[in-house]
Amino acid sequence: MITYNEVFENNKKWIQERKATDKDFFKKLAEGQTPNFLYIGCSDSRVTAEDLMGTEPGEVFVHRNVANIVSNIDLNAMSVIDYAVGTLEVKHIVVCGHYFCGGVKAAMQAKDLGLLNPWLRNIRDVYRLHREELNAITDEGKKHNRLVELNVEEQCINVIKTAVVQKTYMSGGYPTVHGWVFDVQTGELIDLKIDFAEKLHEIQEIYNLGSAE
Repeated sequence: MITYNEVFENNKKWIQERKATDKDFFKKLAEGQTPNFLYIGCSDSRVTAEDLMGTEPGEVFVHRNVANIVSNIDLNAMSVIDYAVGTLEVKHIVVCGHYFCGGVKAAMQAKDLGLLNPWLRNIRDVYRLHREELNAITDEGKKHNRLVELNVEEQCINVIKTAVVQKTYMSGGYPTVHGWVFDVQTGELIDLKIDFAEKLHEIQEIYNLGSAE
């Protein structure tokens, strides 16, 4: 386990390593960011976006919270999406969950969890929407994994519901929304292959904001 002081020693080593390969690395970094990706993931310490994607600083705009929730009343998440799409002009939005997610596991319990209740209700609502499929799974591990996947899909739909995503996509053909799951047992990044265009079409009867002025 890393200690507090080791963090700063590691930072010094990282600076020297970067300068050794590119003496102007930090000068370039200070000039701005042009990420192609917005990554919305879980706060879990085992799941770090840049590491699992193999990306460099400046390539991914990141938002993380417990169980990778995209709630329309979460001004933090909504502000991140608006800025990433409207200002940074990202081409891809990824919602990434992970197996063995503590937030999803907690939401599966019929238990009062205090302050976590309203947050976990988002996941419990996903369970309610898909309870017939989930209740048919007798293995608790497999049920948990499936809820992780379904939660990712529902949060992708929540992203698609936003006006900035719909308007920008309708006018410019981007961004597209993707659902991923990270398997912490194998290190594999799994693309759930969510059909963005189809999902957008399905929700437009009710959530069509793309043509709004």
